[in-house]
Amino acid sequence: MAPRANWKGFLRLSLVTCPVALYPATSESEKISFNQLNRQTGHRIKYLKVDAETGDEVTNEDIFKGYELEKGQYIEVSKEELEEIALESTRTIEIDEFVDRSDIDPRYLIRPYYMRPDGKVGHDAFAVIRETIREMNKVAIGRVVLTNREHIIALEPMDKGLVGTLLRYPYEVRSEAEYFDEIQDVKVTKDMLDLARHIVNQKAGRFAPEKFEDHYETALIELINEKRAGKVIRPKERPKGENVVDLMEALRRSVGKEAGKEAAPAKAGKPAKKPRKAAAGQKEMLMPIAGKKAAAKETSAKKPAAGARRKSA
Repeated sequence: MAPRANWKGFLRLSLVTCPVALYPATSESEKISFNQLNRQTGHRIKYLKVDAETGDEVTNEDIFKGYELEKGQYIEVSKEELEEIALESTRTIEIDEFVDRSDIDPRYLIRPYYMRPDGKVGHDAFAVIRETIREMNKVAIGRVVLTNREHIIALEPMDKGLVGTLLRYPYEVRSEAEYFDEIQDVKVTKDMLDLARHIVNQKAGRFAPEKFEDHYETALIELINEKRAGKVIRPKERPKGENVVDLMEALRRSVGKEAGKEAAPAKAGKPAKKPRKAAAGQKEMLMPIAGKKAAAKETSAKKPAAGARRKSA
């Protein structure tokens, strides 16, 4: 079942309009998460909204929004006043312009959403807008209101739908000068560049997200399973960084190291380790979690279907 839409409204290109819905394209709910507990009782910690001065708990009915002018002085802004300034982009994504994908600075990218027609009507208009963007090889720029704030959104075709990526405003992006001005101007020799290029060529490949493993998530799962099994957890020795004294020598050794990886044969008599099977970006718990349904016990012995949600701790 697809997740619930974060936003529903209309997509408009001039006089062409169709109802659409936005869905989150990413999720972090599959990651291991922890609760904060009271060490004395073992009970979960509950957070309350309290008056900063009196310490008394405050109900939602008695809470209002305020903008701080000076220390302790606020201007109250009511819900009705905020609704009065609601923008058209609250219900409609108006395509303002079309730009080249390369024109969008990656620092402005926030997060992606899937867009599809909402309901049974408007599929023709949606297809016209989608295929126009695809044919022109452009990115459509519009505006949408999410969580009561207006965002810039960049729309690109993907398969039968559109991917909309929220963009930051210029005031949200820090200047690189704050960080780069103190970097020293260094003359890089041709020999160094040649060696570095050789390393890059040895490591060249295609971007394939399914190759990547969240090592920290895997380590968390192993830690939890070891503690469940009653094993004693001992600290592991941390790798120590080495200072580079001779940069040219380090580059030469790196070239040899990468070449050795490509040519290294498997040791005789020892079969190569098989890669651990798991859905892309996911890991299964090695032991069943108490309280889960019986079906969960089988997941550690079976490869999950692509896109299946991993059982969390």
